[in-house]
Amino acid sequence: MESYPAVENHGLIGDLQTAALISTDGTVDWFCAPRFDSPSVFGALLDHRKGGHFQLSPDGIDYTSKQLYLPGTPILITRFHSADGVGELLDFMPVTGAQATDRHRLIRLVRMIRGSMPFRFDCQPRFNYGRDPFELEVHPEGDVFRSQTLTFTLAPFKDAKGLIDEGAIRRDAQGVSARITLHAGDIGGVVLETACPHAPRAFSTEEACELLAETRDFWRRWVGRSRYRGRWREAVERSAMTLKLMTYAPTGALVAAPTAGLPEQIGGQRNWDYRYTWIRDASFSVHALLKLGFTDEAEKYLLWLDARIRDARDPDLPLQVMYRIDGSPDLPEEVLGHLEGYRGSAPVRIGNGASGQLQLDIHGEALNSLELADRNGLIAPYEGWRKTAELMDWLCEHWDRPEDGIWETRSGRQDFTYGRMMSWVALDRAIRLAQRRGRPGDTTRWTTERNTIYEQVMTRGFHPGRQAFVQHYRTDILDASLLAMPGLGFISPMDPMWESTLRAIDAELVSDSLVYRYDPNASPDGLAGTEGTFSMCTFWYVQALAQAGRIDDARLTFEKMLTYSNPLGLYSEEIAPTGAQIGNFPQAFSHLSLISTATHLDDLLDQQG
Repeated sequence: MESYPAVENHGLIGDLQTAALISTDGTVDWFCAPRFDSPSVFGALLDHRKGGHFQLSPDGIDYTSKQLYLPGTPILITRFHSADGVGELLDFMPVTGAQATDRHRLIRLVRMIRGSMPFRFDCQPRFNYGRDPFELEVHPEGDVFRSQTLTFTLAPFKDAKGLIDEGAIRRDAQGVSARITLHAGDIGGVVLETACPHAPRAFSTEEACELLAETRDFWRRWVGRSRYRGRWREAVERSAMTLKLMTYAPTGALVAAPTAGLPEQIGGQRNWDYRYTWIRDASFSVHALLKLGFTDEAEKYLLWLDARIRDARDPDLPLQVMYRIDGSPDLPEEVLGHLEGYRGSAPVRIGNGASGQLQLDIHGEALNSLELADRNGLIAPYEGWRKTAELMDWLCEHWDRPEDGIWETRSGRQDFTYGRMMSWVALDRAIRLAQRRGRPGDTTRWTTERNTIYEQVMTRGFHPGRQAFVQHYRTDILDASLLAMPGLGFISPMDPMWESTLRAIDAELVSDSLVYRYDPNASPDGLAGTEGTFSMCTFWYVQALAQAGRIDDARLTFEKMLTYSNPLGLYSEEIAPTGAQIGNFPQAFSHLSLISTATHLDDLLDQQG
């Protein structure tokens, strides 16, 4: 168990097609190639013995370490301090571009700032989640790891070879390892390259530094396009870069997280694969991206969404909850029984069975993003609108069905209040789009169904005994997803029914400013165990407080939430009662809601003067 670093003790790097997590001790313990949703090459996060790792860290000495990003970039710097010296490790991935490729580079550059320090280099890949064997080939300028599914080369910097005693290099069935000692001014490093078409070629330190500069300049130019100049610029820009790192450039699809299997409770069963694109998450990202002025990224995702709507064929489920990053719909869920899971949290699942669930709310999130984009000049093409209108006709027929809900419960379908409300949002936004652009659509029917949904939610979704809107029509359980109601225009934040709902959530789901989604003990969701507070819900709570006129409470809650990020400004899905981060990491939901909340709160505070 002690071999697993805390979730928050990691930094994220990436090249816009895949990503890697690197711990504060300099170990790459999560890396999938060639895409986010490909099998892992290094997966020590899910099994420290069988998962594989790529270590470059001080060896045999007492040391402390700190991580930071090179300002304005996702280039990760890990600093090692010992009594005898200070060393730095820079990890980065040169940006690959918008053409899908199997070829990716992970560059690890280590330099000694002062004194001296021994380092251990240890590369032990485990292809295909540790299921595929590999062969190791030795070449004059590096090594080749070859499996049946993936090949990568590993080459040290050519002008740093003198730092490594060839006789100290060990090659065996596990991988390649070596021990080196660096002195002040020494620079060394190694380049890992997947699907390299030629034999390993050692880079010069100068070449590596040129790639470092190119990567730095790319990211600084990109984040420099942000028009956010508010109170929380550092946190907002870091969140924007994190979302960009989790976006698959060839299609514009945003993964919910670059990891799989990280538990919502240590030792629990709530361990899901999030390396896919949820309609809900990515639609929320449109709001965040447009707020910051990243119109190109919003437009590319909208084209991806338009393609999913156009591809809809299943009359029972025309729009899936999630897809692979290339838009393919098949995500069969399986258990990797040979992996023990993060700190013993089994089962480890890949794929995601929730892709076949009925979640009515996704139509609302999709249409809300399309309507917002339209107001910003991103107008849907004819064929996309035609299929969207057909989707709204389908929703008119099916909105009153029991469903699986936003939280993807596995305990049976219910009449979830949030799903009904978001169906109202979908029809309301479709009506606005049709009227604004003079587009064809059965707006008379859409209006009738929209109004029927509204009356149903107001009469059946509100529990007279609790004086609150509740999770579904057959319960008195509260649900934090309903914090979105006033922000979406469904109800006035000053309506007595909403004010009493907010008081009930305050009393029952909020714990020192952090917000639980719901109480799984009171509302069984088909899974054993509990979970932490949900970071996105906490940000929604801030917005709800602000909309209700509680600006000071909102700002304090937001500032408290900022303290729960890791030192790099990254958030997982949830916060444990201890304050530790749990769940998949980093989480798009958390970062996009941080951006939306910061910009909204800024506007309200500016209005106060």
